[in-house]
Amino acid sequence: MKWNKLGKIFDPENYFLPNNCKEYAQSPQTLVFDDFVRIYFSTRSKDLNTGKFLSHISFVDMNKQFEVINVADKPVISLGNLGCFDEHGIFPINVLRDGDKIIAYTCGWSRRVSVSVETSTGIAFSSDNGLTFNKTGDGPIFSSSVNEPFLVGDSFVSKFENAYHMWYIFGERWMTNTEDNSPARVYKIAHAVSSDGVNWARDSKKIITDVIDENECQALPTVLFHNNLYHMYFCFRNATGFRHDRTKAYRLGYAYSKDLINWTRDDSNAGIDVSIGEWDGDMMCYPHIFSWNNNVYLLYNGNEFGRSGFGLAILVED
Repeated sequence: MKWNKLGKIFDPENYFLPNNCKEYAQSPQTLVFDDFVRIYFSTRSKDLNTGKFLSHISFVDMNKQFEVINVADKPVISLGNLGCFDEHGIFPINVLRDGDKIIAYTCGWSRRVSVSVETSTGIAFSSDNGLTFNKTGDGPIFSSSVNEPFLVGDSFVSKFENAYHMWYIFGERWMTNTEDNSPARVYKIAHAVSSDGVNWARDSKKIITDVIDENECQALPTVLFHNNLYHMYFCFRNATGFRHDRTKAYRLGYAYSKDLINWTRDDSNAGIDVSIGEWDGDMMCYPHIFSWNNNVYLLYNGNEFGRSGFGLAILVED
């Protein structure tokens, strides 16, 4: 794979976003239309009572030249009620066009006391072409289990051969006595299948090998079928030190498969890496691969986990 970077295409600080959000456009993910593409992302507001961030979903519409033609002017989906799994935010959201339905798989998160966060996957549906989404209930459809005790989320869903396939992350453990002086999470990528997109069967096994060490953190898988292979991009980092040491920060990883089950990791052929001294020079994270107008594109975030927006690359060789 070889990509040509087209630069940063959206900076949230240049627009007025709903929910009084000021910064961050994290985990860009698409809903493709004939003449434009809608790119959803997670942005942030501050809770006036606590001063802490809340993550909200917004979107930007772009034409075939990836110029902004519209930005969301109202909340896309509401956060959870008191005590719910998505009380403090949704990050990310994955949107799937399924026949005449538009489905959103949400990663809801809430704060905890002993550790920083817990996550689960929820579901919502749109009746207005993806402008807004309504949840079917207050709880998640895909959450922790006996073998996946915490941090289940980052769900990416596609439909292949009349079956729904989900790639997601699950927490293996929380590390204590770290250099960051707070528990650090370790999470891996797994796979689940479904006949209806709601009820899922999973084997709770990590499917992507580690390249750093056993504490490597893997996040946000995205999969596309192209040239008779399934291609996965994801991001990975060290469990600790990643916030202040660029060598330990997120990079993009790559794997391929012939059967959707067995994956071969091959980061050397990812075809894309951090730039030098640019907005994506310290890290690359939260990728999303999609096809449109006979091209294959890759959306991703750069430094500070997407604080200043997201960029785009086009596949030029494979």
